[in-house]
Amino acid sequence: MRRWTRRAFIGTGTLVGGGFVLGVAGVVLAPSRHSVVSGDAGELNTWITVTPDNLVTVLVPHCEMGQGAQTALAMMAAEEMEAAWDLVRVKEAPALDAYASAYILRAFTGDSIPAPLERAVDYGTYRLARWYGLQVTGGSTAVRATGRYGMCVAGAAAKEMLIAAAADRFGVSASECTAKSSRVVHEPSGRSASFGELATTAAGGPVPAHPVLKHPDTYTIRRTARPRFDIPSKVNGTVIYGIDFTVPGMLYAAVDIAPVFGGTLLSVDAGPAEAMPGVKRVVQLEEAVAVVADSYWRARQALAALTPRFDDAGHGHVSSASIFSAFDAALGAAPDMPSTGATVVTADYRVPFLAHAAMEPLACTARVVGDRADVWAGSQDPLNARATAAKALDLDVEQVSFNNLMLGGGFGRRLPFNLDFIDMGARIAKAMSPTPVKLVWSRENDIQHDYYRPAAMARFSGALDTNGTPLAVASHYAGGGDRESVYMPYAIGSKRAEGREAPHPIREGPWRSVLNSQHGFFKESFIDEMAHAARKDPYLFRRELLSDQPRFRAVLERVAAMAGWGNPLPDGEGRGIAITESFGTIVGEVAHVAVSSDGTLRVRDVFAAVDCGDVVNIDSATAQVEGGIVFGLSAAMVGEITITDGRVAERNFQDHRMIHLSDAPRISVEFIRSDAHLGGLGEPCVPPIAAAVTNAIFAATGVRVRDLPIKGQKLS
Repeated sequence: MRRWTRRAFIGTGTLVGGGFVLGVAGVVLAPSRHSVVSGDAGELNTWITVTPDNLVTVLVPHCEMGQGAQTALAMMAAEEMEAAWDLVRVKEAPALDAYASAYILRAFTGDSIPAPLERAVDYGTYRLARWYGLQVTGGSTAVRATGRYGMCVAGAAAKEMLIAAAADRFGVSASECTAKSSRVVHEPSGRSASFGELATTAAGGPVPAHPVLKHPDTYTIRRTARPRFDIPSKVNGTVIYGIDFTVPGMLYAAVDIAPVFGGTLLSVDAGPAEAMPGVKRVVQLEEAVAVVADSYWRARQALAALTPRFDDAGHGHVSSASIFSAFDAALGAAPDMPSTGATVVTADYRVPFLAHAAMEPLACTARVVGDRADVWAGSQDPLNARATAAKALDLDVEQVSFNNLMLGGGFGRRLPFNLDFIDMGARIAKAMSPTPVKLVWSRENDIQHDYYRPAAMARFSGALDTNGTPLAVASHYAGGGDRESVYMPYAIGSKRAEGREAPHPIREGPWRSVLNSQHGFFKESFIDEMAHAARKDPYLFRRELLSDQPRFRAVLERVAAMAGWGNPLPDGEGRGIAITESFGTIVGEVAHVAVSSDGTLRVRDVFAAVDCGDVVNIDSATAQVEGGIVFGLSAAMVGEITITDGRVAERNFQDHRMIHLSDAPRISVEFIRSDAHLGGLGEPCVPPIAAAVTNAIFAATGVRVRDLPIKGQKLS
């Protein structure tokens, strides 16, 4: 079997509304004749529908939060199906067990699973995903897992079934028929039929177990720029986000949460709020107090009239200073290095907590009637959101209907086990049953009650021989790390990284690129310091150490060429380079900065070379790279969450800053196509940017920035 074909197991074609629904997966052990779309709870994923009007609808088990994944997945299915793109539509799959993340493991294992075990592994993953309630959009898994191992196979199977139906209609061999632009053609006779005309017959035919995928050289949809399905409704204002959603008779809730993590509500006098116009009730929760009113404005105004008392759970002494002091103590002495004939380089780096601060504040609407509940919100995991609401209401998950809405950003804040706003929204709605209630978190709630990107600190040592060749590099780190995030591709004889524990009570969670954002800054800053200690050009130093890493070297060389590395710059300007791998994608970035005589920093240009194996939608892929760079740049330059007296000091965007449009650099992006397994794009472009900028600052000024954010650092 050629490398671009896949072993897979396909579910069933099922009649729905006079059309054809293809259920797919390596998630069933035998062919199934059930369809979730038709209302039967079979163990399958039903992803592709063909209706008599010749429309192809792709049902995508991933949410849309601006990343373009739904469009990319539809492109992958349509490519293999040979569907005309203007006849393709997309819908988000419902929060039902059948749409659990069957292929999430494949994002990390790729094609390494032996073919005879693929079905068993996929089925086992699917059962675990159902058990844990995982229908996840995150970890850059949509395209490289669901797309490659699900959507492509679904499209290929649908095409073969439609061709078989046409061959039966024409009385010819299937090998004489071809599919193109949503039609099946028998060229010798000139006869053809649309997919819609063939759908009913195709649904009754056998399902191919091993459909053959197209050779990439024959792609006509993938590798092109296609407008995203989600853009028009965002432009014309018809899209419904969680914060927009309404139902008749709905009330609104505003909430004040214990400011110190782990704190609980001790007491509150509800009288001042309940006496105000429009207020229906003050709801006391274990960790918060909520005001429910007939408008969100009135709920907020009434909430401000309350003076709740909270305890601090014994954490009132915690501060950013105490946390970093504990990190410092845990790290201990710098890692040992060979001393004989070696130059030893040491450095400490640290990064702060960071909030997700998505554009849309968190919101959840819930209606509880007897032993049933309906919930509406935007989540990166609808199944886990359903389970979270069910637990809050002491109901079985089957008694809860969860309706996922468009997300105004996520970045990890709406991932499984971070859905406190849904838990809280459900509890408030239960108190007001049967009236539906929409809980809206204020921006202050959002900033001060996040699951933060962990603060972290790293202590590095490196050894160089007399020729400037690195002999060893080692680090101790506190604040989290894993094998991917601490990995260095460089050919250095000894490489070690060791985590140290320093617990604290601050809530933490996945943030765009997860632990790679911290360690990308740490390790690419230190390798730059080693290059300068060796008196070598940072680009050439890295290049020499990547002789056995052709993908890394190709990316490094491409981004250096894009940036004109080595061309002279005026005084006060510099270039910095960094390269990292995460989520299967290698990204090299060069930042070109200018620092004025008074220390004002301007990031003029960022160049990015990206090897993600292949690209599905060129336009949205480029946007993902650009967005990751701006996201990471904002964090590196001004992003910071600080802890004082056990609570978050920042409240809103006036003190939790983002870079502005005027701060944004020119960004140039190029993709390198390789034979590697498909990599992610939503996250991998964040990790290199902080080091690229700080390395550029050193090139421009001789000032080495080791603590983020850059704001407040003396650069002149």
